[in-house]
Amino acid sequence: MNSRTAIDEALDRIAAGPAEVWIDRRADAAIAAECVDADGPLAGRLLAVKGNIDVAGFRTTAGCPAYGEVAARHAPVVERLEAAGMTVVGTTNMDQFATGLVGTRTPHGALTSVLAPELIAGGSSSGSAVAVASGLVDVALGTDTAGSGRVPAAMNGIVGFKPTQSIATRLGVVPACRSLDCVSVFARDLDTAWTALGAMADPGAHPCTADPRVIARPRVGVPRRDQLQWFGDVEAATLFDEALERLVALGATLVPIDLEPFLAMARLLYEGPWVAERDAAVGDFIRANPDAVDPVVREVILGAAGVDGAAVFRGLAERDRLLIEAEAEWATMDVLALPTTPVAPTLVETLADPHGTHARLGTYTNFVNLMGLCAVSVPAGVRPSGGPFGLQLIAPAHGDALLFEVARRFDLADPDRTILLAVVGAHLSGLPLNHQLTRRGARLHRRTTTAPRYRLHRLPEDDPPKPALVRVPEGGTRIEVEVWTLDAAAFGSFTALVPPPLAIGSVELADGAVVKGFVCEEWAVRGTRDISAAGGWRAHLSER
Repeated sequence: MNSRTAIDEALDRIAAGPAEVWIDRRADAAIAAECVDADGPLAGRLLAVKGNIDVAGFRTTAGCPAYGEVAARHAPVVERLEAAGMTVVGTTNMDQFATGLVGTRTPHGALTSVLAPELIAGGSSSGSAVAVASGLVDVALGTDTAGSGRVPAAMNGIVGFKPTQSIATRLGVVPACRSLDCVSVFARDLDTAWTALGAMADPGAHPCTADPRVIARPRVGVPRRDQLQWFGDVEAATLFDEALERLVALGATLVPIDLEPFLAMARLLYEGPWVAERDAAVGDFIRANPDAVDPVVREVILGAAGVDGAAVFRGLAERDRLLIEAEAEWATMDVLALPTTPVAPTLVETLADPHGTHARLGTYTNFVNLMGLCAVSVPAGVRPSGGPFGLQLIAPAHGDALLFEVARRFDLADPDRTILLAVVGAHLSGLPLNHQLTRRGARLHRRTTTAPRYRLHRLPEDDPPKPALVRVPEGGTRIEVEVWTLDAAAFGSFTALVPPPLAIGSVELADGAVVKGFVCEEWAVRGTRDISAAGGWRAHLSER
């Protein structure tokens, strides 16, 4: 995205996006200058950073304007992503002090789901998730203690990767529960999330490979039906069953497991002594500045005042007991599959019952860090009522590469439900019509070229300008495309937007695969400018 045209379009999109996404944002001129000069595996990609992670020159408020100091330097994870070519846009909105899975406990304005505005965005990394899902940035950093890097990903139809805790340093991060906190990654596709995770990891800490035999036929643990709570959300239950069918289609073996040790551990996070660690982090500030803090956040953190030393040791002993029980379940499975969230709450419901909504959202996420596990949330369909659904895959510590590979195959496991679409012009990432894809839950699968059998023409001036891809019997060349994944319903509504003389037809890719894609009737390009020599629409815009 190093062309000035693409950068300007990205900045326009950020300016027009939800203002509530940001706590602080850098000047456009500084962002543009860095993008142009960027180099590395993530060159030119835009980065948003959760408001509890240090960004040089900005106050690290953790969502509380009265808290924190101006950071003298980036947190190491931000420095490493900049070194990989990313450009920081700004810091993002969040539940204060990372206390909440809802995204409403903030003075900067509650955010809602990009895919269903009546629903909450999820938290506490709400701004980071919405920045990615809205197409404002390519990657965003969050933190994840109880699910904050997975719940908002599920609520916005994107990828949320919570790696093994020890993979990336937490220096420069305002702690929620210091012993459990983890820096997480949001992206619209798994490959981008994985690349970003590798770039921000501590030297030698990022697992790049997994046993191919396990990847080919993973044993996927699934709880007994009587252990799954849906809180009346029958749509989520159906989508989870469909997700399990897709896992079987990719070669997985479903293994019944006892979920009780995991559920008991989840309850321990807030019902046990660990909430006292939140008090240790920011309790003194809250007691000195009670009116500066969201009432629900204040209640949760100061409610730990009665936790004594004996309670802490009892909690540690209970965790050890549950870990031993869980070991017996892990002996039978490689990956655990769960819904990321069992419900998709509305904003109205959440404001009316903040504690109950938070508890329901964390049903299947709260235990992961207490058990030292890693997890990823991936989009797994849309409810008939419109809300997104996320599948959570969980593995033991340092099983990150296995999670990535299984999740990547799951993304394309069911061709009847997942449609690949090649885009060639204004729908490319960062360009003006890309939002028509992202708002439908589309995810970037890969960047490639067509087979050498096509020509690209610039259609007469339009707003925005568009190219036309035409297959030719001879004299063709390779043209840059992006391949996106959509479910069938999203694909149907998207094709209704395509104006003539453009159409959705079949496009052959460089590797011989044939996917749906933008094409144009041959008569419509007569007399138009052939821009094939540029190699693609983005390069053509850069030349202009």
